[in-house]
Amino acid sequence: MAEDRRTRRSRRALGSALVELVLERGFTALTVEDITERADVARATFYAHFKDKEGLFARVTSDLLGELGERLRPAIADSAVGFTGKPVLEMLRHAREERDLYRIVLRGEGDGKPLQMFVDACARVTAEEFRARADRNGVEPRMDGDLLARVWVGEQIAVLRWWVEQETPPMPPEEVVRQLLDLALRGRYWASGFDAPA
Repeated sequence: MAEDRRTRRSRRALGSALVELVLERGFTALTVEDITERADVARATFYAHFKDKEGLFARVTSDLLGELGERLRPAIADSAVGFTGKPVLEMLRHAREERDLYRIVLRGEGDGKPLQMFVDACARVTAEEFRARADRNGVEPRMDGDLLARVWVGEQIAVLRWWVEQETPPMPPEEVVRQLLDLALRGRYWASGFDAPA
């Protein structure tokens, strides 16, 4: 039990050090020694858990995705038809709590691999939910499900990155979601100020 607590504490310290240092210097410039010094963890402890700094970044990203998945599960389950905005709202709230980590992932630090992990995981869950929602409601999607999921996730990630990069978010998460719901339900033509085409 004490070993588990010690392991968790070491991993947490290493993850925090990684995030801080990437924001200060960028991922490429970091060494394992930089990370262990900042975390006040022995290099041997680092190598007992991770092969290299890329492995640590992958683990930190995986943990972020795990936390996000836990938070999204009730929001997704609460939506029979969809487009409630609850999953996006929950993601924005999570990003507000883990802002620095979201920033380095969404910027593409680490040769873009953590960002790719994030996008792929979100697209996979979204495609599964879109398929399940179509089945529940007896509808046939008009677009390929994987393409639709990628479009949807791409938009959300672009908005998310824009939102977390601001020192003061440009609008509350609830307002972001309200506008995204309008866009999803009414379309880009309407959102650009035009009336529906005749």
